[in-house]
Amino acid sequence: MPGTTTPRPAGLNSTADLPKPPGLHWNVRAKQPVDYSVSMVRGLLDPENPTLAHACGGGWGHPFRSLVVIDAAVDALYRGRFEAYFAHWRIEATWQVVQGDEEAKYLEQAILVTEAMSRMGILRRAEKVVAVGGGVVLDIVGFAASMYRRGVPYIRVPTTLIGQIDAGIGVKTGINYGHHKNRLGSYFAPELALIDPEFLRTIDPRHVANGMAEIVKMALVKDAALFDLLEATAGTITSDTLAGCGSAVSEVLSRAISGMLDELEPNLWEQVLERSVDYGHTFSPSLELRADPPLLHGEAVAVDMAICLALAHLRGHLSEEDTDRALRLMQGLGLPVAHPTFTRELLEEALADAVKHRDGLQRVPLTRGIGSVVFANDLTPEELGRALDFVTGWKATRNGELAGAAI
Repeated sequence: MPGTTTPRPAGLNSTADLPKPPGLHWNVRAKQPVDYSVSMVRGLLDPENPTLAHACGGGWGHPFRSLVVIDAAVDALYRGRFEAYFAHWRIEATWQVVQGDEEAKYLEQAILVTEAMSRMGILRRAEKVVAVGGGVVLDIVGFAASMYRRGVPYIRVPTTLIGQIDAGIGVKTGINYGHHKNRLGSYFAPELALIDPEFLRTIDPRHVANGMAEIVKMALVKDAALFDLLEATAGTITSDTLAGCGSAVSEVLSRAISGMLDELEPNLWEQVLERSVDYGHTFSPSLELRADPPLLHGEAVAVDMAICLALAHLRGHLSEEDTDRALRLMQGLGLPVAHPTFTRELLEEALADAVKHRDGLQRVPLTRGIGSVVFANDLTPEELGRALDFVTGWKATRNGELAGAAI
């Protein structure tokens, strides 16, 4: 109010009460528990199956709302079944269709998702966002959910193989920026990830191979038994056998998911930067966005893994026989082991960028035998060149066909 002043409390002096050196200091410490579930569910869109409805917070006899953000390709295939399911459980769905390819994984799409939240007027805690699609869509939606009102709950329904065994089960979100993959992102766990292998029936062979790359990664760094199983079954893994989820496929998927979660859980915030799950992710981020035509994520990871196999072999960590087995497995799964964009210069550039990401050290995971890793911090440009030559020479002389056993 003009002309009025607030009297200072008696005893306070504006000069004498200033903090004296070293001043005042407060520490704030808090812990935020992370609690989310990953569940394999058959028949997720069966109207009699309440799993998804309950995950959305509905299905208890009264109407409920959710925002469903869905990949455009999945929308074309499954919108009708989702609508019938939600109608059965009295869930009013607000739909937002987004593009699910890597070229669309930029800030504009994340903003589009936040605008959909705003138009719906989503309640900050009670109502959920349901992300349906592959890894790109799950990353975009997770990032948008982490930004909107500093966090709204979301559920993941991965519909691709790479989404079901990798992108959909961790806590990281991200979008690309410039030529850099996932340069902007957050750690933001979903409340639940619901995995129904039946969605895999409609993915094409290239996307089957794309997901298999991440499964091969887990086998190489952690699970020799999984590697043996892949060798025995790789030739017969298709979208139909994945969707059918027989005993062998079920073991492949569950071992891959379990192995990934075992590695992620004790280091969700990546305080420890020596991460075995970064295998195949040292050079690939630089390759994936520069290849023309574009590579899928798993394809770029496979090319990176081939280089790392060669590095491990040339350092004496991996026998010639196991190096050959691993390269043959990838090739037999339909994955590339080399790419013309992957020059020695790009390898050096990619490694330099990885050093920044890994806080000043290379921390490159290399296989030490099949099923374990060792970390290298002293790779040289000459070594990268020899590894590149090794893979090129191997590719020129080997036939990667795999027979595979019946599943």
